[in-house]
Amino acid sequence: MNNDDVNTFDHVIDSLIDVCGHNYYQALQCATIVHNNKQCAVFHGNLDSCETVCELLLKEDLDAVIEKIKRKK
Repeated sequence: MNNDDVNTFDHVIDSLIDVCGHNYYQALQCATIVHNNKQCAVFHGNLDSCETVCELLLKEDLDAVIEKIKRKK
């Protein structure tokens, strides 16, 4: 998720709780990281789950993309 300077912290937090299943403190931490660092990984899962979460975050007017994480060997 990217920082867009449009949405309120409350909206971002509520969306992360509803869409990603975060508790309040996880959502607050992610919202703060996005605010300060412009992006944060907010969800990990299989591709289908990630696509669903991404679509739902976009419907909430939040910027979201799916990125593949390279695993360490």
